[in-house]
Amino acid sequence: MKKAIIGGLIGGIVLFLWQFLSWAALNIHGSNMTHTPQQDKIMRALEESGLEEGQYLLPNLAPGYTAEEQEAYAKNMEGKAWAMIHYQKSWSNTMGMNMGRALVINILSAFMLCYLFLGDEKLTFMKVLTGSLMVGLISYLTLPYLNSIWFKTNSIPDLIDTIVQWGLVGVVLGWWLNRK
Repeated sequence: MKKAIIGGLIGGIVLFLWQFLSWAALNIHGSNMTHTPQQDKIMRALEESGLEEGQYLLPNLAPGYTAEEQEAYAKNMEGKAWAMIHYQKSWSNTMGMNMGRALVINILSAFMLCYLFLGDEKLTFMKVLTGSLMVGLISYLTLPYLNSIWFKTNSIPDLIDTIVQWGLVGVVLGWWLNRK
């Protein structure tokens, strides 16, 4: 268990450091948050609309729609514009809390991975590296990539993160977990 706990701490820190580099220093995700010169006009319209905080797909059917209404909606929407909005009424700088939560989640994720690996009596460096990459790719394929299919977003930055961060974790844990 000690090996899994220390591996979780080491792996979690590696994940956290890569995420900092990816989002802040290297700005890999910059293409997913582009600027529009119309932002003030759009924000004013959202504020004046009385919209509640949340995520919206526009246009969309009201809850309780029938199958016929959904079919008519889909037919009517073909070729028309649509938008996804994630709306918050107030900006608040919670960077410290967010970073703390991210570090805890990263440590927990790396610990769970270590726990799985330590059940293998014939553990090798390559098994850990390959397994780490597979876990990362599973998480990429089932969330960011699937969302990119449905919502036509760019998931390449997420793929880069997946390969780099889980590859680095695989290298570090491959070394750590195979120490005698």
